[in-house]
Amino acid sequence: MWAVLSVVLWVASPALPAVVPVKNSESEFEWKHHNNQELEEVLRSVAERCKDVARLYALSVPSVRNVPLWVLELSDDPGQHELLEPEFKYVANMHGNEVLGRELVLGLADHLCNEWRAGNTDVRNLLSNTRIHLFPSMNPDGWQLSTETGHRDYLKGRANNNSVDLNRDFPDLDRIMYSNEDQHVQHNNHLMDHLLGLDHQPQPETWAAMKWIMSTPFVLSANLHGGDLVANYPYDASRSGAVQEYAHTPDDDTFKHLARVYANHHPSMSDPHRKPCSPGDYSFGPYGGVTNGAAWYSIRGGMQDFNYLSSNDMEVTLELGCDKYPAASTLKQEWLDNKDALMEYIWQTHLGVKGIVKDSLTGLGIPGALIHVKNVTRINDTHVRDEFINHDMTSVHGGDYWRLLVPGDYELTATAEGYMPLTHTITVTNPYHKEAMRRDFDLTPVQLHKAEDGGGEVYDTYPQGEDPTMDEVPLDENYTSDIGGLPRGPPYLY
Repeated sequence: MWAVLSVVLWVASPALPAVVPVKNSESEFEWKHHNNQELEEVLRSVAERCKDVARLYALSVPSVRNVPLWVLELSDDPGQHELLEPEFKYVANMHGNEVLGRELVLGLADHLCNEWRAGNTDVRNLLSNTRIHLFPSMNPDGWQLSTETGHRDYLKGRANNNSVDLNRDFPDLDRIMYSNEDQHVQHNNHLMDHLLGLDHQPQPETWAAMKWIMSTPFVLSANLHGGDLVANYPYDASRSGAVQEYAHTPDDDTFKHLARVYANHHPSMSDPHRKPCSPGDYSFGPYGGVTNGAAWYSIRGGMQDFNYLSSNDMEVTLELGCDKYPAASTLKQEWLDNKDALMEYIWQTHLGVKGIVKDSLTGLGIPGALIHVKNVTRINDTHVRDEFINHDMTSVHGGDYWRLLVPGDYELTATAEGYMPLTHTITVTNPYHKEAMRRDFDLTPVQLHKAEDGGGEVYDTYPQGEDPTMDEVPLDENYTSDIGGLPRGPPYLY
């Protein structure tokens, strides 16, 4: 019998480091189009100025033209994952000719550093409880081409230096997931672990991002684009293959909330009277400035769906404006228009619930445990929703997990091989700019087997590390090339 528990917990906030006063917090950053060398210099400057909370690193593979793919980490303990601290990422300039996100991410890095030093309470709380990764340019080669050719062509520089659109280059996990749905196989998460190969060799920039995603316990992210003004949420690929078709995920309510947070904190994204980018085009303003990806136009091989189907990460795509390469003179105003939305979106990393899944006998964390969720929010006096959210998250590293959820009542069940499952009942309220509520799971090690005399089923203790193997999910045989370079098993355990 699964235990159903209701627990009330209080989570203490960590002490904040001492304040280092600064003057004129935004004076050091120049709003301009930074070239690839200047981009690195800005990131190094922030890392040096805020060395107590910043770390600069490059992804494992450079671009085609050998430009490092720089990422700035911001956290009160940079360089390592901290137990129960969720991880967040912004990725920009995936399409090289869509450049506003690149400059906004650089400006955000500078802003967070300065506000940390100035003692901004909200920023200090955010960096003390979140590990933030800022990746300003996934396609520096495309940026170079777009800039050198006058940056007015709608497509030139969009792709990488091998003329590949990086947002069509990720493994098509939607195809695997939809195939599982057709076969009534309830498995639509962490799908990379069930593939033997890929149907193409990803580009260096894509490969670097894939390894990063699969080895870092990201909880939430956004991919910054340009060409329209809308927050786009999964799925990006339609189920039927139609060019336009709403493709909902099991987390549709949460994804719509995430998209609306950005749109509602932007001065014009959700404006119902906003004109379309070009006469005759579609305007998303009357619809709150948000759209389902496949309902807008279906794509395969996108990074947004890859995050959701390969890892614990929930990602939306932010189209930040009609002009893909806006004039440098407009960048400061664009920052002012987007700053609140960029900050508020990061805070969504703390939605829902988090906790640690532990062995009840040893107290050690259990990596790779599955977190199942059922929505039992009451609709009226006689009905509750009673809906499974059929997309499991996994515990990482020391057994810590995060599950983004909108307000409501839920049943959370933790399962792990060799352990009895355990269920908690929780009420999610998501207080403003606070850490997620905490629910831990203490799982009892067991082995389910038939008694030797053939009578009934019994539960016996079962040593950790010797659990029976779970049934494997059917593999898609069309993937043929080697993917041995990626981490295997549940992500984040390496």
